[in-house]
Amino acid sequence: MNPARRKRQRFDLFGDSLSGRVLWVTVAVILGIELMVLLPGLGRLRNDWMWERIHKAELLIYMPVATGTPVDPALYGQMLQKAGVSSIDFQVPGQPALQLQSGAAQARPAQIIDINEESIGYGTWRALARIAGHGAPAVDIRAPSSLAPDSAIEVQADAGPLTQELRSDAAHVLTLTVIVALITGLLVFAVLDKLLVRPMRVITTSIINFREDPEQDEASDLAWLAARPEDDISTAARELKIMQDEMRAALWRNARLAAVGTSVAKISHDLRNILSTALLVADRLQSVDDPTVQRATRTFIPAVERAAQLVTRTVDFAREGPPPITRTAVALNEVAEEAISVVRPLDPDVRFANEVPEALVLPLDRAQIYRVLVNLMKNAAEAGARTIRLYTDREGSVTQLRVADDGPGLPLRVQDNLFKPFTSSGRYGGTGLGLAIARDLIRAHGGDLVLEQTGPRGTVFCMDLPASDT
Repeated sequence: MNPARRKRQRFDLFGDSLSGRVLWVTVAVILGIELMVLLPGLGRLRNDWMWERIHKAELLIYMPVATGTPVDPALYGQMLQKAGVSSIDFQVPGQPALQLQSGAAQARPAQIIDINEESIGYGTWRALARIAGHGAPAVDIRAPSSLAPDSAIEVQADAGPLTQELRSDAAHVLTLTVIVALITGLLVFAVLDKLLVRPMRVITTSIINFREDPEQDEASDLAWLAARPEDDISTAARELKIMQDEMRAALWRNARLAAVGTSVAKISHDLRNILSTALLVADRLQSVDDPTVQRATRTFIPAVERAAQLVTRTVDFAREGPPPITRTAVALNEVAEEAISVVRPLDPDVRFANEVPEALVLPLDRAQIYRVLVNLMKNAAEAGARTIRLYTDREGSVTQLRVADDGPGLPLRVQDNLFKPFTSSGRYGGTGLGLAIARDLIRAHGGDLVLEQTGPRGTVFCMDLPASDT
């Protein structure tokens, strides 16, 4: 493989290659999943921080609530500062409220939070908002208290420690998430690269190389990929290799046919002159009374005529492009009768049935359709058919003309290559061009010629003749 082709197989990590896209899509998906799992932890951390302030506040006021001991404001103010609480408001229905406040407490905006109404989703959202710098400098936390029945406690605390703790935890979460995503993504990518990306790269490279030089049969990884255990990719590689081999063989065959056509076209003129001279000499020899000369002439003239016909048919087939079509209003029944009149002398025992409607007129090339009918009926007669029947059907705007016979049918070895040029025609002396040319002529009309059925009971060829506005 040349260097220009080899470079197409390089691994492109940051480009638009399939391998790079698979890697980064894998990392992005895993990163998203990890964040979906780990982000609620920030909401739980915020919730735990608030419950921790509630529990500290309950411990501070436990003795005054349980024993009724008077509160020393200075002492409790210092204890509130150490607990990270600015103020406490404890209420029991029917009793005076217990309120404590630290010496550093001051009036400032506070976010009021009722823990009973908090959810994981809402808590996560508020935690992310606080990490982003949105939120009041203080939080006012409300919750039911366990110190007395139907009691409630309200605690105000500085939100700065909460913000710092959330940001520190978020940094750890993000770092862990990125590391896990990269490691997992690389592992998943390694598996996908082996099972999917690398085989696709091999298939893509093979397609590009085939497009650039379809006739070059070079060693590649496609054969290795096709030989892998049975799966979808190996099946695709195997079918691609078969298709390339068949197309390469077809290209080689067409190249040889083009060379043959060019060569025959160049020598056809001189060869026809030579054959014409031979026919003139043969005509003169017919006037000789010698019986031996007469017998030789009867053999010689048909041989020269067949040679001239072969040259003409080969040149016509080798000519590039579809055969020229000149459409006129053609009475199909009359063309069929003309073709029958030509084929009937070949075997007087063959019975012909022309069931084409006399009123059927189609825009066709009369000479070309005549040529196709003669070829099909001549083949049937030479194959041993005793009855040849021509009839038509209608399917939408398409007229279907069928040529049916009661011959022995076509051999299996002939059916696969029936319309391929220069292949065996199944009979002695055949060139393999007749049916190929006939199909090309029908396709030039916009239809098709197909073998509809064949077997011991006979053979049926069907011609689709679509209507034309020309």
